[in-house]
Amino acid sequence: MHPHLHTKNALACEDVVTALEECHAKGFLHKTTGACNDAKEKVNQCLRAEREKIQAENRAAARAKRDRIKAEQKALGL
Repeated sequence: MHPHLHTKNALACEDVVTALEECHAKGFLHKTTGACNDAKEKVNQCLRAEREKIQAENRAAARAKRDRIKAEQKALGL
């Protein structure tokens, strides 16, 4: 399914993932008739939101690092 479901960041989505797994456990016909589509969409939305949080954190960390490097270069006269 989603390879990043086994990370610590997916814990926020654990309840919706469990709901999707329970829906899938009901059988092949249940899945193929679209009965699990709502649960799947909720999983996708939750994982997207978690990914966006991580991206924002990484972006902020990179910006801080870049600013620190520029300040050090300026102090050295580069």
